[in-house]
Amino acid sequence: MTLWAGLALLGVLRAHAAEVTVLQVERADEGMLLSATVAFELPSVVDDALAKGIPMFFVAEATLTRDRWWWTDKKVATATRHMRLAFQPLTRRWRLQVSPQPIGQSGSVLAQSFDTREEALAAIQRISRWRIADAAEVEADAGHGVEFRFRLDVSQLPRPFQIGAVGQSEWNISAARSLRLPAGEGTR
Repeated sequence: MTLWAGLALLGVLRAHAAEVTVLQVERADEGMLLSATVAFELPSVVDDALAKGIPMFFVAEATLTRDRWWWTDKKVATATRHMRLAFQPLTRRWRLQVSPQPIGQSGSVLAQSFDTREEALAAIQRISRWRIADAAEVEADAGHGVEFRFRLDVSQLPRPFQIGAVGQSEWNISAARSLRLPAGEGTR
């Protein structure tokens, strides 16, 4: 492989990388609240599929654990946020649906419309004060750990896209980051 081919390959891999740039966890009266910012660019195949009206599904997951010195950390709570982004060609608007369970199953769904793709992506990339655990699940005198994961969920795509996406790095948008909260600490 030549030097130029290697640099071009590195540029392609880097273009699809996602990163959790901000991760904050706050203990509040209502429970443990997570705020995060995920930075990523949509690969051209994902962008093309969106432009053709095929929805994309993103999933944010947070796991809260409590420190234990005598055994592995205890899983206290798990929270999941499913996001469905779709372009509506007739209205030329972007629609974002957010739900605690996969979109399409029964349950509550929050929907919002945007004029541009950039506005819709910004709403996906910023998570603000998301309650990942109730106050009763959080012990004030114990240390806690938070693991946050964000990904493009190709398992919810139409079947032909699932088959085409397997093993293709262009369909891989994922990022993860963890954080430790010492006992009694409020915000980090």
